[in-house]
Amino acid sequence: MSEQAAELVQRFRDYLSREGLKCTRQREAIASVVFSSEGHLTLNDIHVRAQQVQPSVGFATVYRTMKLLSEAGLATQHRFDDGQSRFERADEDHHDHIICSRCGRIVEFEAPEIEVRQERIALGLGFKVVSHRHEIYGECMLPCRYGEEPSA
Repeated sequence: MSEQAAELVQRFRDYLSREGLKCTRQREAIASVVFSSEGHLTLNDIHVRAQQVQPSVGFATVYRTMKLLSEAGLATQHRFDDGQSRFERADEDHHDHIICSRCGRIVEFEAPEIEVRQERIALGLGFKVVSHRHEIYGECMLPCRYGEEPSA
């Protein structure tokens, strides 16, 4: 486990302690999987990987633990157009997503010009941005991961 992942697991332990909740081997295995992974994991992805670390991890425990990790601000939940919840380690840096509507590939990107523009729009309408989510849907122009031909 990387140093960063270990630090995040410790932050999760601290959160559980503050909330008066137990830090079980199952919860730690789930947190380790999330903090050691790149990308956007479904609950099923997390379940399968956590069982490799701790075979007694059940799906309900994954569901409840991901809720706790989200509440602790250590994981972020996304619901893209496919309807499945996907989770990623909460990053300090904000990023947006572009998703292939054919193969489901998710690419993260940062675009400072979008951030500046939305702040201006919000201010012009009398709002202060406290959070936002920006998702763009398109079709891969490179070969999709499932072997589909790229769009013309």
